[in-house]
Parts: sequence; structure tokens; C-alpha cells
Amino acid sequence: MNISAKKKLFVLDTNVLMHDPAALFHFQEHNIFIPMVVLEELDHGKRGRTEVARNVRQVSCFIDELLKGRSQEDIKEGLPLSQLQSSGQNESALDGRLYFQTQQMTAALPDSMPGNLADNSILSIVLTLVNQFPDTQVILVSKDINMRIKAAALELKAEDYHSDQTLDDIDLLYSGATSLPTDFWETHGNKMQSWIEDGRTYYKLEGPLVLDWYPNQYLYIEDNSDFEAIVRSVDNDTATLELAINYREGHHSAWGVFAKNREQNFAFNVLMDPEIDFVTLLGTAGTGKTLLALAAGLTQTMDDKLYHEIVMTRETVPVGEDIGFLPGTEEEKMAPWMGALIDNLELLGKQEEDTDWEKDVTKNILMNKIKIRSLNFMRGRTFLNRYLIIDEAQNLTPRGVAIFAKACFGHPSPSKQQKL
Repeated sequence: MNISAKKKLFVLDTNVLMHDPAALFHFQEHNIFIPMVVLEELDHGKRGRTEVARNVRQVSCFIDELLKGRSQEDIKEGLPLSQLQSSGQNESALDGRLYFQTQQMTAALPDSMPGNLADNSILSIVLTLVNQFPDTQVILVSKDINMRIKAAALELKAEDYHSDQTLDDIDLLYSGATSLPTDFWETHGNKMQSWIEDGRTYYKLEGPLVLDWYPNQYLYIEDNSDFEAIVRSVDNDTATLELAINYREGHHSAWGVFAKNREQNFAFNVLMDPEIDFVTLLGTAGTGKTLLALAAGLTQTMDDKLYHEIVMTRETVPVGEDIGFLPGTEEEKMAPWMGALIDNLELLGKQEEDTDWEKDVTKNILMNKIKIRSLNFMRGRTFLNRYLIIDEAQNLTPRGVAIFAKACFGHPSPSKQQKL
């Protein structure tokens, strides 16, 4: 194990990874060391449906991705954390490496600190690393106050983990949109072909950037709001682009809703495209994910008649204590979980000149086209000609997603699915 003296070496306690699964990517150019006892504790905490168990499973996925195709020698020399970066992901500099404990590492601790305890084993490993790499600054990172106190008693440097907001999970995921350089047309426009078909403008071009594009990916030039396009097809270094519809103004809108920014405009383009069956929208709270999906669904269901009805569901995961048994039918039981639906329907059906009676009638008409269903009863169902919305889908288990996918894709009929 060859560790650079110019970089800090952070030893992570188990509770850091349980607290934030993206912690591996919060240390920028510095290196990370994970003791074997930490991996053991992660393995013990992976089962269940709690937030901690979900975080543990996410950490395992990150590590598994880093280990793919790596030899034992590569693991000893450290895995580059930058390999999880790709087009559309967070562009911050990740120049550090991830090291695992690959050999026995013990250092003498006071007799009052038995080595069979997990915390003390980690402290022993930190002490070994300090002795093994005297020119490197070795730092223990732990959310456990007592752990940091014991480290200080052993004259080891320890810090709390305070990088929760440095990197969000969203930054590690494919964004669906890519910014093009300002000289894009100079490097890719020499052999460009353009034409208009069914009122839509298309471009066929080639160049080195095309190799990193995917179908249905959105492209834009930062200082040119007139060029926003979707990749329709890619063939080696040749791609066909279609200009995106501008839902910010004019006669293009979804149920009277206009896009507020580029991201919402891209979302409307993909949600309103009947050729795209599965859409994922990612964003922080308040960015309009549910509103956009509902507006697009109402337009295609009630105006365009592409779908028979809208089916909306979500995982019933409480924030606080569970309220217990709920009486009534399936829809009545799900109603308390559908606050986002009711709030957005009030906004979508609101007209300033309407009376209270007219507003109630509008809401009732909309609700007749929207069915609320529980994910607990999805097994064995098949949705034909429905526009499906899963709200707060990050709470779903992989098994739940698989059951839902079978219900949606097990037939040839069109069905719009969206995951929020």
C-alpha cells in the first residue's frame, strides 16, 4: 500500500457511512481507508427497511461498482474514486483513492481498551497507520463523540463528519442533460444536415462528443437559450438531434402550466412524448416534479385522449411514528399519503374567476380521471392504457420496483410511467 504523503488519509467509522452513503465522495483529493471491521458492521446492518439499512445497501453498491474488474494488486494500491464520475454527473475534482484493510493491523492499546470491541479495533488500526506512514496526516472520521474522545486520549487526530451538504446523491446519478461547449458548432457543424419534418426541426451531425451521448438525452449550450435539443439516435460518432419544444412561453403548455427553467422545459418535453414510456425526475423538494408529471398526465388523458386514466401511487413510509390502522376502501386508506396530489390538483384546477362551486366541480372532474392505488396490491396486475405516477419512488425496494415494472411493461399497450 503506497499512500502519498501530500494527501490526508481519512479513516471512516461505520456510523459515517450509515449516516451518509455518499460520504466516500466528500473528501475531494484526499484518500480514504476502510478497516475490515467497518465492512463487517456494514454487513450486519444491511437488512431491513430503515433509512440506515438503505444507506448501508447504497454504500455496498458504490463499493461494488469501484471493485468491478479490479485485481488484488489494484485493491492494495487503492481504487480511484473518480471512476464513478461520468457525463452528467458531479464535476467536482475527485482525485483521491479508496483503500481497504488487506492485512492484519494491530497496535498496542491501553489495557483498559480491549481489542475485541469494534471501536477499539478501529482505533488500533488508526494507530498502526500513523506509525506506518509518519509523513501522512491520518485522521479518524466518526459521528460517535465517545469514539473521538478515546482517539484524543490516544493522541490521534479525530473529526466529526460534517460534509452532509457537500455532495448530494443526485450528483452521483445520470442527469439526463449535458452542456455543450461554446465552440460546439465549429467542431461538429462541418458536415451537418438539417431538415423539418412534421413541424419539428432535426439535425444530423458527427463529431467526438457524440460518442458520449445517449438516446433521449438533452443537450444545451449555456449562453444560447435558442438551442435545446434531444438526442433521437446515435450511430458511432453520428447523431440525430431534434429541437426541444419551448414550454416556457407561447402556446406550448401542459394543462396551463409553463416551464420556469431549462430543467422543467426538458421534463415537459420527455413527459409529453408518447414514444418515451419510462421517465425519471430527480430534484430537491419544491422543484415541481409532481406538478409537472400531473399536468402532463392530465393533458394527455383529458385533452389528447392518449390514456384512459391516471393511476397514482407511492410507498407508505411515515416520517414520524406510524398512525396505525386506517379505515375505509383502498383509496380512502391511501388518501392521507396523497397530500401532494391534492395540493397540486388544487393548483391545477384553480381559476381566479371561478366560484367555490365551480372549483369543487372542477376538482371532482379531475379526480374522476385519477385513481389512487396502493403498491401493496400491485402484484399480478396489468395496467392497460394508463398514465402511471409513482411519487417518492426513492422509498421503494428493488423488489417493489420489479413488481411494478412487470405490471407496466408486460403488455404492448402504451403506458406512461414516471418515477419521482
